[in-house]
This record gives sequence, structure tokens and C-alpha cells, in this order.
Amino acid sequence: MRLIIAEKPSLARAIADALPGGGKRQEGAIVCGDTTVTWCLGHLLEQAPPEAYNPADKQWRLDRLPIVPGTWQLAPRSKARSQLAVIRKLIKQATSVVHAGDPDREGQLLVQEVIEHLKYRGPVQRLLISDLNRPAVSRALASLRPNAQFQPLFQAAQARSRADWLYGINLTRAWTLTGRQAGHDGVLSVGRVQTPVLGLIVRRDNSIRDFNPHPFYPLWVDLQVAQGQLRAWWAPKAHQPLDEQGRLIDRTPADALAAQLPGARGTLTTLDQQEKRQAPPLPYSLSALQVDAARRFGLSAQMVLDICQRLYEQHKLITYPRSDCRHLPEEHLALAQRSLCGACQNDGMLQEWLNGADFTLRSKAWNDKQVGAHHALAPTGKPADFSQLSTTEGHVFRLIVRNVMAQFYRPLRTFEVKAEFTLLNEAFRARGQSILDPGWKPLFTTREDTPPLPPLTQGEACQALAAGVEEKETRPPEPFTDASLIKAMMNIGRYVDDPNVRRTLRDTDGLGTEATRAGIIETLVQRGYLVRQQKALRATKLGCALIAALPSAVSTPERTALWEQRLRAISEQQDDPDAFQHALLEDLRALLSQSDAARLRHSLQTVQGEVGGPAKRSGATKKSYTRRKSTGSKKTTGSRSSAAGKRSTGKRRSS
Repeated sequence: MRLIIAEKPSLARAIADALPGGGKRQEGAIVCGDTTVTWCLGHLLEQAPPEAYNPADKQWRLDRLPIVPGTWQLAPRSKARSQLAVIRKLIKQATSVVHAGDPDREGQLLVQEVIEHLKYRGPVQRLLISDLNRPAVSRALASLRPNAQFQPLFQAAQARSRADWLYGINLTRAWTLTGRQAGHDGVLSVGRVQTPVLGLIVRRDNSIRDFNPHPFYPLWVDLQVAQGQLRAWWAPKAHQPLDEQGRLIDRTPADALAAQLPGARGTLTTLDQQEKRQAPPLPYSLSALQVDAARRFGLSAQMVLDICQRLYEQHKLITYPRSDCRHLPEEHLALAQRSLCGACQNDGMLQEWLNGADFTLRSKAWNDKQVGAHHALAPTGKPADFSQLSTTEGHVFRLIVRNVMAQFYRPLRTFEVKAEFTLLNEAFRARGQSILDPGWKPLFTTREDTPPLPPLTQGEACQALAAGVEEKETRPPEPFTDASLIKAMMNIGRYVDDPNVRRTLRDTDGLGTEATRAGIIETLVQRGYLVRQQKALRATKLGCALIAALPSAVSTPERTALWEQRLRAISEQQDDPDAFQHALLEDLRALLSQSDAARLRHSLQTVQGEVGGPAKRSGATKKSYTRRKSTGSKKTTGSRSSAAGKRSTGKRRSS
């Protein structure tokens, strides 16, 4: 008997549907001839708690830190024991096993840890599925590979899992116990991703709170040129009173110049005109979709993830959604017209977009070299029954279809003009844009970003008709929203001061993964570190106090991004898991030595932040955190929250 172990039931059903021999259902499995398909429910196993290694570590004590297992152990998750028992029974009967986890680092870990935990020693093959459509599953079943080829990927995922345990268990215990000494009765959760994300928000809120506005004074002049009129803006010279961004902060010279300008004659001294072509936006990765859906419809990142999961598993309208890729396989190009026709059948707006598509075009989206474990989100081609979709599901589905449809529209062609005029020995600048061919633009917006200028000729004369000085005031940074925070997590290098580290981070995946970013935000809200104020995410007093008391290295992005770089190197056999863990332990011991009750007490008493706090703990949990004798409970780490993993499947990643 060949046993296929899928990551989750929906994937198992898709595999069974593509196998010959029908599908006879039994408890926890589907039998298809001589092949049986079973499934995990996300992670069936989790890292064993500290007391599994030493009963003395059931108590939370500073003098027991750091806790470092000698031989690592996994334990069944409480809700997964029955399915694990099914797989144990089936694997004993199997002559071969097929690993059918998701085609990424965590998917490799999730199924392989079960196979190894159950001590299966026979042959194992790897099935890679990123699309639940039957033809795609059939093609994947015909292209099995030896699972041994993916051992480095498994080692990287295992190293991540163990490192998160070490980091979360030890730092959460250290700062919770330090917090108790400082008078805070509650768990202070610390995680290698969630804490830097919290740090981003705290620092943004602090900069907003500490912001001191100052006025600045832009000067405009309306100019008559040969073929029309335009408005230009003064570019003050360096000797004028300017701020860091070149804005005039003293009105006196602006008023003096404005008084002289009406009637003054000048010349167009610099003219830069060029036609530009802009390719359509690429199909979505999950994070890019979360950013756009938050901006357009006000949906939280978690809502978008949950909607995508339903569109994928329940409605089967889109391909695998937890993807960090924005390109599509080249073989999908030939099928794109058919899948888009199916997707657009029952919606007037989609049908209108489809009518304007030119399927003879090929954009840069179709590129096998850019496709990794997953490809970009795309419609499967199944017609959508919009009566069965919620309003928000319909919105998100249309966005996904639109970005694939846009690949069959012409590029946006614009004519952009930058002009500099000289009057009274001063420079005045104007810019404009005219659309030559809207191409894909109407699918996204009909708004023109910059109005056009009249036709201009280098060296032509101009005359000032009127001039004026506006009084404006500098504005503080905007608070983070779901959209801007997801974007910040994707592009974390922008928030790093060290130019060498920033350069290193350009090619990393940022903070978190496609699957975990939404959950990390929700975890921070649930733990009382963040509150939502309409669309804004603001740090609470507790969140601000924790960041103020932690070593800065814990709350800044450099460490976690460099971790990801090392994990990637392990997956590419360019680094060693043991060396990675050894470096982590050295780092961890240095951080533990910096826990300081006085500093935490001071921050709890003095920081500013929004009103809010963690959800109330149950009596049982409260009992295990008494001041004198603290015994561990299941809440022992800031890095194992199910909210930070795959909510619908229980897949754990990083937090």
C-alpha cells in the first residue's frame, strides 16, 4: 500500500479526486485502489514543553535560564492525537510513503516531522502541489521526487522551530519574571518576530507623539507661455532659510519675491520631456493583496488571509493563497484565457474587463525563473457563484482576477514633462503628465495623478501673471495601518539604520512570512500590546513599556531578518544548523543578562501609550503565576501562538 500524507484535508481530497480507483472514505483517510490518502491538521506535533526535559522547569525561575534541551523532543498536540493515531496505524501497513506537505519550508517540516516521529524507515517520495485544480494535481502526481532532495529544507525548518522555542521560552520567562519583580502581574510575551513588529509601531507612535510641527511657505507663480498657462513653484537657493527637506521656513523672502513677480518676464531654461511605458502591476502575492485590500476596502490583514483561505479551500476559486511570489509559471499562459473566461462568467465588471483583454499579449508575469515553491495568486477558472460569496469575498476575488487580467492589457504610456523657468534670477519648476495610451490603467483607476502641461519649447519666453505664498505646516508621520504595517514587514530594510545591514536585508523576506504576518498583528492585539483605532494600529501603554524595557536588539528588525538569511543558507546547504543554534545561544545568554526589574518598573510608570491591555487570564492561569512560587502553564512562550500560524490548518511558523 502506498500512503500519501497531505498537509490538510482539503489537499487530501484534491489528491484523492485525481487518483484512479474512486475514493472510499474511512476514518481519517481516503482509499483509492492501492493508494491511501491521509492528512495532517496543520502541525500534529509541537515542541515539548520545558518540563518534559526536566520537571524542575515546570516552575518559572530566573536561575534556571536559559533552558536548552539536550535531545529535542516533540509531543502530540492535544487536538491532533486521534489523527496522529490514524496515521500511525496506516504507516505501519505502508510499503512506501509520499510526503504531500505544502511546497515550502514549513510544509516540509509539518509532514516530515510526523514521518520521522512515527519512525518510518521505508522509501519516501515528495509530492509538490501548489494548485488544487485536478489537472495540476494529476501533473504533480506524475512528477514525484525523492524526499531526500528536500532534507536541507527540512533542516532549515527544524532549526527555525527550535530557535523560536529557545528564544520565546527563555525571553518570555525572563521578562515575565522580571515584570513580576517590577510589579506587573501578567505574562510579558517576547517573540523573535512579534516583538520587532511591536517595536516598529511603538517607535512610530513615539515619533508622532514627539513631533513638533513647523510652518513652511511654498511660493507659486502662474505663467503665460506660448501655448497656454501653467503653475510653477519656486525652488529656493541653498542660502535661504530651509529645513532638511528644502522647504522655506521663513515667509519674508517668499513674500518679497511674490511682490516682484507679476509682469516679470523669464525663460524656459530646462526642459525634460520623455515618453514612458509602465507594465501592468504583477499578479498578487498574499502580502501585496493584503496591502491593496486594506487600502481599498478597509480589510484587516487577517480578514484577507481568512477570505483567501475560503476562496481556495471552500469555493476553489483561487490557487494557493499563502504565496510570496508575484509571478506565474510559463505553462499557465496557454491556460490563462480559459481560466479567466470561467472566472468572469457571472460578474458584469469582470466580464467588461475580459472583453478588453488581448490574449496575444505576454507580460513579464510569466516567468519560471521567478517562481519558487508557490506562484502568484490566480483564479482557477471555476465560475464564481456570487450568491454564495460574501461581499468581502467578492471584493477580494475581483482583485485577484483583475491583476491577472491586467497582464493581457497594453502597457500604460505617458508623456512626462519637467520644466524649469528662470525669472528674476530665480528658478521655478513645473511638471505634468499626459496619458498617450491608458492601457491597463482603467482596471485600477481613472484618476490622473499629474495634470498635463501645455506644449513647451526649450528657451521659449514666459511671463508671470500672478504669484502667491501658501502657509503650510509639517505633518507628523502617519500611524501604521494593516496595509502600511504589512508593507513595512515586507520591506523591513527601510527601517534599518546601518547601511551595511540594510544592503544585506534587501534580498531577504522581511519580518514574518506570507502566512504569518496577519496572525502576528492579531496576536499583538490579543495580547494587549496594540489597539485598533479605526484603521490605525496604535501601541498600548503595556506595549510601549515592554519595548522601552527590552534591549533594543530584541525590538529591532536586524536580528530576525538575519536569522532568515541564515535559515535560507541552511536550506541551500551553505550553513550548518548546529552552528546556527550555537550562535543563537551565545546571543540569548547576553540578552538574558540584560533583564532589569528597575528599568521595567520605570518604563511601566512613565511611558505614554493608548489605553488597553491583555485579555483577562483564567483563574487557573493566574494561579500558576503567583509571586513567590511560579509554576509554568501552557502559556510559556511568545513564539508559539496559533494565531501567528495557519489559523485554519494549525500550521506554525514564526512569531
